[in-house]
Amino acid sequence: MRIVLVGPPGAGKGTQAAFLAKNLSIPHISTGDLFRANISQGTELGKRAKSFMDAGNLVPDEVTIGMAKDRMEQPDAEKGFLLDGFPRNVSQAEALDEMLKSEAMKLDAVLDLEVPEDEVVKRIAGRRICRNDSSHVFHVEYKKPAKDSVCDVCGGELYQREDDSEDTVRKRLEVYHTQTEPIIDYYKAQGLVVTISALGKVEDVTKRAMDALGREGDGK
Repeated sequence: MRIVLVGPPGAGKGTQAAFLAKNLSIPHISTGDLFRANISQGTELGKRAKSFMDAGNLVPDEVTIGMAKDRMEQPDAEKGFLLDGFPRNVSQAEALDEMLKSEAMKLDAVLDLEVPEDEVVKRIAGRRICRNDSSHVFHVEYKKPAKDSVCDVCGGELYQREDDSEDTVRKRLEVYHTQTEPIIDYYKAQGLVVTISALGKVEDVTKRAMDALGREGDGK
């Protein structure tokens, strides 16, 4: 299956992408991973992306599209893939359509993870990260540490990242509504959008997604 995963910040796209890709036996292709891999490997696209990022500018669509194209042409993506973070806008969606068409391929579904805005703010603004190890993540409501502001794992200080503040989260949501949300209408016109609620336990959301895709995880 060839799937695009969309949803606002805090919808749990990364978590769901990992589970769905495993269940469907297809690679999870995330924009973040593409950038990191290309930059660390020193590819031409990676060098171009880094030059824009170092200057504090957005990476142009053609660079992101080029990275995605290279990744989708790898052998493990021959039977399908799950795109997370790409396409990010309508022009990227149009480029993806052209790319797939040139290879006589098409998308099977666009999975839209739906979360109320207030829940997104609560999820992100409530996160607390350990200063010693950023993989130690807690939440003021959903995963409270035993002691306030102290990491249960290593005893390090827990803090709120700047980009997790409520004001920043709401600005990120504005960007999502303006730039990324229009691709949902773009794909609805093609009859590809499947919308599910991303509320509840991770495994419940995954089951909802698999049911909506009409798959049993056989990877075919």
